[in-house]
Amino acid sequence: MKLRFQRHIIGLSTLALLALTQTAAMADDKFNDVTIKSKKLDNNTYMFVGAGGNIGVSAGSDGILIIDDQYAPLADKITAALNQIQPGAPKYIVNTHYHADHTGGNAHFGEQGTILAHHNVLKRLQAQNKIASSALPVITYGDNISIHFNQDTLEIIHLGPGHTDGDSVVIWQKANIIHMGDLYFKDRFPYIDLDAGGSVTGYRENVSLILDRLDNKTKVIPGHGDLADKNALFKFKHMLDDSINWMRGEIELGHDLASIKKQGVPEKYADWSWEFITADKWIETLYQDLSTQR
Repeated sequence: MKLRFQRHIIGLSTLALLALTQTAAMADDKFNDVTIKSKKLDNNTYMFVGAGGNIGVSAGSDGILIIDDQYAPLADKITAALNQIQPGAPKYIVNTHYHADHTGGNAHFGEQGTILAHHNVLKRLQAQNKIASSALPVITYGDNISIHFNQDTLEIIHLGPGHTDGDSVVIWQKANIIHMGDLYFKDRFPYIDLDAGGSVTGYRENVSLILDRLDNKTKVIPGHGDLADKNALFKFKHMLDDSINWMRGEIELGHDLASIKKQGVPEKYADWSWEFITADKWIETLYQDLSTQR
């Protein structure tokens, strides 16, 4: 009887291990068809698009620096795309925040490079189970830090709570390029992670502060979406303004979440809904945060 029980336990353990292996394989399989596409922005600067957050790249005589590194299974594809530009592993990896679609490649690239991020990014990554030591930021900062690299100065700016509590944007001073991280989803409703210190009004104010630093020639790399410019970012800011004002009005009228969702977002923004942040999800985010500010 005891032997039969042990065999049963072993059988269950084998099945569990098989299920985990299959789940991991399926997770990797969804990235099989992903292609890392490179867009040259100036002599030393590129934008990579694949799955997850857009990657900014500085490549030149000082080596390679990347901003964000998408999902872990894409690390080899990102490496191959970098090698088409310039051989060598990145010396520096900047994390704009802690989400896995922007930091999944940290463990890979952190083996040879130095990861930089805001203090709160380190804190949130450290809180995750079984994270590799190579995936953790080595240099952290509270406000701003500058990297003098490839004949330019990259100014890394931490803003207050917005997408999360650890957001940074990166500005190439000479090239006049900015990587917004997830403080910009081009022509889409943004994800504001309220559980990670995000703020609807803070998000809007951060975008406003950045707009004051740009000119009409600035190239804007969004966290998600196509390369943009100042006018496109203004359009995004107007959506944030309108959404906040609209939701505040609905809350003032005493409308509950269910009735607001039934009504839907203002018609002019209906096509900003997307797979991850639908109109209902955007309404929930606005309502959850703004209803506590009365």
